[in-house]
Amino acid sequence: MANSTTQKVQDTANKTAEQAKSAASSGADKAKDMAHSAIDRTKDAAQAGVDKARDLASTGYEKAKDVAQAGWDKTKDAAQSAGHMAENATESVGSGMESLAGTLRDKAPREGMLGNAASTVADTLEQGGRYIREEGLGGMADDLTNTIRRNPLPAVLVAVAIGFLLARATRS
Repeated sequence: MANSTTQKVQDTANKTAEQAKSAASSGADKAKDMAHSAIDRTKDAAQAGVDKARDLASTGYEKAKDVAQAGWDKTKDAAQSAGHMAENATESVGSGMESLAGTLRDKAPREGMLGNAASTVADTLEQGGRYIREEGLGGMADDLTNTIRRNPLPAVLVAVAIGFLLARATRS
């Protein structure tokens, strides 16, 4: 009978051990599943954070680009407006010179040395006014550049003389 009791105790112990082993295995599987679930949730949260940061960076970049483009457009418009105003002023000066030439011809004597001088001045004013009105600032700048390229030494001497005169004028 002792053997039978021992056998029962051993069977019970084996069953308990198997149940404990099964419970431990089940607990380990549950812990493993929970750990994987936590890792997946953490990955999802991290990816959501990365996506949000990417979206915010993209939005910020687009806003900065829009602000820069608006600033560039305003600057370009202001420069074009200033250019148009300068061209209009140049045309006005040219027309004024031509008008002055006509007035000089009407008011100045027609004969003699004074008449010849007045006629020459009127012709020069009229030609200069026509040139300024037709060529504008761009044409005048191109002509000046070409003249300096063809005659570099006289251009440097003229620049030095103008600088000297400006220095003397501002010193006094």
